[in-house]
Amino acid sequence: MTGGSSGIVSEALPTGTVSNMPWRKAGVQHNHNEIYIDIVEEIDAIVSGDGSLLTSDVMGSIQAQSNLSGVPDLILTFNDASLIDDCSFHPCVRYSRFERDKVVSFVPPDGPFELMRYRVQMSGAGGSHLPIGNMPIQVIPRISYGRFGLDGDKVGSNSDIGGRISLTVTARSISSLIYSASRKGPLVIEDVAVVIPFPKFVKTANLNVTLGQVIYDEAGKIAKWVIGKLDEKQRPQLNGTMILEDGSEPGSSKGQSTAASSSDGEQPPLLVTWKILLASVSGLNVNGLSVTGEHYKPYKGVRNITKSGTFQIRCH
Repeated sequence: MTGGSSGIVSEALPTGTVSNMPWRKAGVQHNHNEIYIDIVEEIDAIVSGDGSLLTSDVMGSIQAQSNLSGVPDLILTFNDASLIDDCSFHPCVRYSRFERDKVVSFVPPDGPFELMRYRVQMSGAGGSHLPIGNMPIQVIPRISYGRFGLDGDKVGSNSDIGGRISLTVTARSISSLIYSASRKGPLVIEDVAVVIPFPKFVKTANLNVTLGQVIYDEAGKIAKWVIGKLDEKQRPQLNGTMILEDGSEPGSSKGQSTAASSSDGEQPPLLVTWKILLASVSGLNVNGLSVTGEHYKPYKGVRNITKSGTFQIRCH
């Protein structure tokens, strides 16, 4: 566990000066005093082509937006501090107080800042907090290269050489995420996008989608499918064909994907981005946020966000 030096901030409120707090300007004034706290947890994962979770890791951060006048002193408490590990803090945090009481005591900078980072304590079989198949989003890819007839089936040596791609994306409410009590309505996943890197032997791709927009970068040999918002009722699909570089005739092994780079002539993994508001992996919540040292009562907003980190889908 690491953090800022406890000597940077005195345990008593500073009087008349903030020279011992280089992160905060003197004389800060706001017409509306408010502070917003986002608990953001990012899932790094490798998922197989059939939807099975192969590896996962979850890192969290607490992002703050402070618009508070004067020199406020804040104490942030959690519902269960044992859920987090390997913490690092902004220099404004009194590290010794967290070590002793497991509360975050600080005089905040003015404006947006990252209060702390942490790793989610993993549990369960194989050290994973998320059981296999319980991700909130599922992407099923079907990518193959070879000789195809007019009907799209692989045929003999007299047919055209090319590739076929089909992707299906679904939202899954039956997941291991823990939803906030304030969440209303069905599951909605926001900012959904799929990046599809193609091997070097692919010359161009003709892609169509049932929802959103897809753009193919021929120079970079990368397609980006932007879906946007996704709910359980939708099953957006991407379908398309690929034209290969002259002289390319990949064998059946080219249709199998690994985590290898496209320089090997193999199908690289897909990269998926997404975000779910009012949801967390760990279940970490803010129990309380007190403000002392000033006479006003600020507006305080707290929410959980779960999002993708490096979220890869292997294609096979």
